[in-house]
Amino acid sequence: MTTQSQPSADDAPGPSILGGAVRRRSSGSLGTAVVRDLAGLVVERTILPGQLLPPEQQLAEHYAVSRTVIRESVKRLEEKGLLRAVQGRGTVVQDPIDWNVLDPIVLAVLIEHDSTVGILDDFSSMRAALEAMMARKMAANATPADVGDLRAALEHMRACLGDAEAFAQADADFHELVMARAGNFLAQNVTRALFAGARGSERFVRNQTSSAFEITLAEHTEVYEAIAAGDATRASIAMDTHITGSWARRRPHDYT
Repeated sequence: MTTQSQPSADDAPGPSILGGAVRRRSSGSLGTAVVRDLAGLVVERTILPGQLLPPEQQLAEHYAVSRTVIRESVKRLEEKGLLRAVQGRGTVVQDPIDWNVLDPIVLAVLIEHDSTVGILDDFSSMRAALEAMMARKMAANATPADVGDLRAALEHMRACLGDAEAFAQADADFHELVMARAGNFLAQNVTRALFAGARGSERFVRNQTSSAFEITLAEHTEVYEAIAAGDATRASIAMDTHITGSWARRRPHDYT
């Protein structure tokens, strides 16, 4: 008969990991609030990779919820790659490389706890690379109907210049059209997942001005003209220039 190893003193969570008071719960269901809060502890590195999560009973008492809620919350975090159940040890925090960063909750928590906007910087770089590739592909394969639809999307942006909310949606629709017509299902879905998470951050969408909208429209016009001309290289450069420039204009100046 084999015996299971027990957690060592180094593995065991210290009494201060959860802090002295119950952490503030997010809006939404109780289970989701616990999931987000525990995810925050992992992302903030309050509990380091390789360390054990505090015992179920301790978590239940800390959050003033049932052990069932804790058990279900931990299972959800395991599914998201933040935690892993290890036989004979307990529930262990995973390395960041194992996290499912496309999961909406994981991405939202990463952005929320990013003190340097480095996550948003990385997102913008990834988005620029993916969308530049998709603009290149659309330019290489666009039909007259595709070009007509893109021209209509551009004109809709122009018509929305006086309405910030409508302009933002028209902007997103233009990008969505380019991605859809490029025909790269995987790149489109990755970009959409990342963009949805980023748009939920006030730091990502702030610093919008009427002059910035004019610049954005001009950049989209360059993307459209490159695609209409069938110039794949120009389209790729135009899209990359737009996305990197747009983030540079909006990026909070109080972060380095």
